[in-house]
Order: sequence, then structure tokens, then C-alpha cells
Amino acid sequence: MKQARQAVAKAELGLVKMGLMGGAVILALAATAVAARSETITAHGISTFGELNYPADFKHLAYVNPDAPKGGEISEWTSGGFDSMNPYSIKGRAAALSSAAFEAILEGTDDEIGASYCLLCSSLEYPEDRSWVIFNLRDDVKFSDGTPMTANDVVFSFNVFLTKGLTDFRTILATKVESVEALDAHRVKYTFKTGIPTRDLPQDVGGMPILSKAQYEAKGLDLAESSMTPFVGTGPYVLDSMRVGESITYKRNPDYWGANHPLRVGTNNFDKIRIEYFSDYDAAFEGFKGGSYTFRNEASSIKWATGYDFPTVKNGQVIKAELADGSKSTGQSFVFNLRREKFQDPRVREAIGLMFNFEWSNKTLFYGIYARINSFWDNSFMEATGTPSPEEVALLQPLVDDGLLDASILTDEAVMSPVSGDRQLDRGNLRKASALLADAGWIVGDDGMRRNAKGELLRVEFLEDSPSFDRVINPFVENLRSLGVDAVLTRVDNAQMEDRTRPPKYDFDITNHFQRTNYFSGSELEQYYGSQTADVSSFNAMGLKSAAVDRMTKIVLAADTLQNLTTATKALDRVMRAERFAIFQWFKAKHTVAYYDIFEHPDTLPPYALGELSFWWYNAEKAAALKAAGVLK
Repeated sequence: MKQARQAVAKAELGLVKMGLMGGAVILALAATAVAARSETITAHGISTFGELNYPADFKHLAYVNPDAPKGGEISEWTSGGFDSMNPYSIKGRAAALSSAAFEAILEGTDDEIGASYCLLCSSLEYPEDRSWVIFNLRDDVKFSDGTPMTANDVVFSFNVFLTKGLTDFRTILATKVESVEALDAHRVKYTFKTGIPTRDLPQDVGGMPILSKAQYEAKGLDLAESSMTPFVGTGPYVLDSMRVGESITYKRNPDYWGANHPLRVGTNNFDKIRIEYFSDYDAAFEGFKGGSYTFRNEASSIKWATGYDFPTVKNGQVIKAELADGSKSTGQSFVFNLRREKFQDPRVREAIGLMFNFEWSNKTLFYGIYARINSFWDNSFMEATGTPSPEEVALLQPLVDDGLLDASILTDEAVMSPVSGDRQLDRGNLRKASALLADAGWIVGDDGMRRNAKGELLRVEFLEDSPSFDRVINPFVENLRSLGVDAVLTRVDNAQMEDRTRPPKYDFDITNHFQRTNYFSGSELEQYYGSQTADVSSFNAMGLKSAAVDRMTKIVLAADTLQNLTTATKALDRVMRAERFAIFQWFKAKHTVAYYDIFEHPDTLPPYALGELSFWWYNAEKAAALKAAGVLK
């Protein structure tokens, strides 16, 4: 491409000097220039910016053990139950790992940001402006039922997700793709709509799961409906057995097409993956101690600090380990339901946020294991810090000029989570919150509770399905009641939780939610935070409708260099934090795991994944010893 542009430049310079800009020469030159601009790139992968880490002839990922043995079982736990094998519908509760059956044309790695490599394709073709992409599909890919995957399955899958997928997903997808067509049995072309950013679109469409058209039609399946019939995919694992709502087991497909693919060498090492369901966290912990399952990613700080003193830990039969985690934070938060009038005033949201005392919670409840989340891109180089740079100001100024943002965002430091003292109720934050609510028209009455001019009580319900959160939320509730807010904790079961927090009900005041973002964020921002998805999305649980966020999102999507993307993301981070729709919780930059001493992993883990279900492996000798000792069944 560079050589072509240089040739055009030299030709233009020479012709100008000679004064020979005749009609035939102009046509020839124009043809050369168009060819230079529309040159097709053919590659084994695609990167958002820069070069790919892995060459076309790579043999395996750098962080796997290519000689890892195959065999054995790994088992984990999850909460609640399940009544569906369809992971792509809001109806029903999908079984854990029910999406593991599916693969996409492109796949990323755990040691690289913004890169995707051919999995179901041998190569992809696209122009420099990424206005379209052609995937040259492998001819050896088979679904788990043994039937070949073709371009028709890819086209079919796209159309099913476009018409039957999650409403928020298809709302955004419809604005991106003009057409998809099968050029032949193993070539499929996506053409993108004009006038929109196309930077991420080849990876977006290449990352969609591929379904079997034949199975879907023969079984009369419906992507929008709950179903206990598993969809057939091309992935390495298939359903083995289940006890509905209690346990589900997947087995490695012995005829898996991709076992020797460079992206798969050293991965998918377990013969079986089993998930056990428990009603609550304490029951699950006791189940682990008793050997009901073998791997636990510990999320409870009190359990981590005080619970691992049982005999199998002391004698080394259970490993307790802290492993480095370089991932950005999960964005775990309390979120407001902005659809409710009482939360539409940002002063109310800020006041309530002031009453969550993280410092006291971390010291008293969490044993100091966590750090506070402050940003939607926390623990990454995309996080906004301090006052905005001149480049950020240049992006934010038009939004201020149009009245979408307060001018203070141009000079103030990025909004940070409030800091509290050592006591549960921080008096300084209580005074700040009281002033904010009074300014917002919520006045304390004779009974000590706050009401507005209509006489309506400021009532706040925390909706939660995990008993382990009681010890966190109850002090928060007590602090809010000291502020004059009629705060309560309502605990429901898993089914009620999903029903009340999903569309169309959105029947909650405040609940727990994960604020999802990518390092290199793209179309998912519109799905998770866009106004157009606020009333149809499970991801935009808070119902955010912000013209400023929408405008900044478009700037992020249009960023054409890593520097520009970083600047735009930091500016968007400032805008989203200023909306105060989330009360950030906590994270830890390490994996706290416990597992029976039958598993091994590479010496150096990749920065962005723990990978226990992917590239860890089973040690049969150790497992036999533990079984002989009666530790495991």
C-alpha cells in the first residue's frame, strides 16, 4: 500500500512538472490512485491498531503448555438453578457455560488487546477503510453433530441474531451491517453501512457465534425462546448430562475439528467440565470443603481470610493461591434505576452514594483485600485521572457549548468515589449528603424521614438475591436511614431477580450490576450505555439516556489511532462518571483461588485471564492419590 501511494505521488509530481495532464494520463493516474486506496488486505488476523503479536505460521499461544495432557474433570459451582440451554434469550435462566458449544470466525487471545485471529476462517480480506470484510472459511470445520459448517450457516446465524437476538444487540447490529452474503460455500462477505465508523466492524461480525442452520430448522428452534434443547455449535465441548437446576456436565468432543488449530493447542484439556448449583454462598463453600467440586474462585473476602483453615488446606491437599490478574476491573457497582423519577436528579444519586462507606467496609468486612473502583476503565491505561488534558478538553468543549455538560468538567478532576472515615457512618459525608438532598427538595420531617413537596417519602429498595451481600448492604441501609431515607433491603430468589431487573419490567430501585467496557471499546458502548437501548437492554440496566454519553460514544467509535482512542475514552469516562448512575464497589488485582491438588497450570499466566477451564490441565497421578486417601470420590 505504501509503495502504491508513493508511486501515485511521484507520478503526480512528474506530470505537473512536464505539464502533461492530458485526458488519457489523468484517467490512468486516477485509476492508479483508486487502486491504491482500495487495495485489499489479506491476513490471518486483524488488529484494531498496530501489528498482530502472532505471525501467520504460529504453532500455539505463548502462554499455554502445548504438551499439556488431556483427561480428567474440573468442577466449579454457581448459584441458583437453570431451566434453559439457550444463552441468547432473556426468557428463562440459561445453564452455566451453555454458550461453550459455540465458536466464532475470529477469536482473541489472553495476552493481547484489540487483536483477533482466524479460527473458523483461514484468512480474511478487507480494504484499508474496513468498509467490508470477506472471511475465507476453513473447509474442515464441523459442527458437533458431524455436519460441515459452510457460509450458509454464517449468513443464517447473522440473520437469526438480527431478528431474534437480544433486543439491545440487534438494535445496534441493524445500524452497522448493510448486507451479508455467501459468495460460495466457504466465503462470506459482510458489507457495512456508509457514513459510520468501521474500525471495529470486521471484528464485531467475526466475533458472532455460529449456529447450525440445519439443526435450527429441523428442531424448530427459536433463539428468542427458552429451550432445553441445546443448540449445535462447532465448539470443543458438548452437553454430557444434567440434573435440571442442580448440576450440568459438558464433555470434550473427541471428534472436535479444531484440536490441532494453533489457537487450540494446549487448551480444552479436560475430558469433562462439571458445574454444581448451590442455593447460597455458605452452602457452596461447605460443598467445596466436602469435595463436591474441585475448583473455587473465591469472591468472599471473609471466607478467604478466615474460612480456609480446614484440614485438606493445612495438609496441602487443597491449594490456596493468589495469582496475578492484570485485567481491568469488572466495574462492579450498585446502580440506580434512572427510569424512576426520584433518581433523575443527580444530587439525589450523589447523596445516596456518599452513604456507602467503602473504607469501613474494606477494613471491617473485607479484611483489607480490595481496592475501590473509581472508573469505568479502572485498572487500565484508559482510565481518566486528574484534570482533563488539552486534547480531552477539545472533545468536551462542544458538549459544554451545546448545554449537555456543565463547564466544570473542563477544569475539575474526574469524579472519584467518595472517601469515608473509619466509622460506619461518616459524619462529614452525612452533612454533604443532607445538603444535597435538601437542595433537591427532599426535606426532613418531624419523623426524621425525607419527603418532597408532594409529600412522597424518599424510599430506596436494594434488590439482591445473594445472602452474602447482606453484611455489605445492611450497614449501607443503616447509614441511609440516618440520612432520613427510607432504605430497605429486599432479598429475592434468582428467578425473581432476573424477572425484576430485565426488560420490560425493570422493577427495582438499586441493584448490583457490572459496568462492562472493553479496553478498546466499540459498539458495545451503544448496547450497554446508549439511549436507544435504555428500555430494551439487560446490560443498560440503569436505563441511561444521556445525550452527552451518546455524543462521546460516537467520538470513541470514530477514533482512528490508539492515541485518539485513549483520549476519547478518557473523556467519555469523565462524562459517564459525572452522570453518577453507578456507585462503584471494589475489585482486587489478583485471582484468589482454591483447588484440590489435581490441577496444574503454566508457570506464567497471561495478563488477561485465569484460564482454569481453558489451559490448565489434570494430573492423573495426584488425583489417584487423593482418591486413594478418600479425599475425593
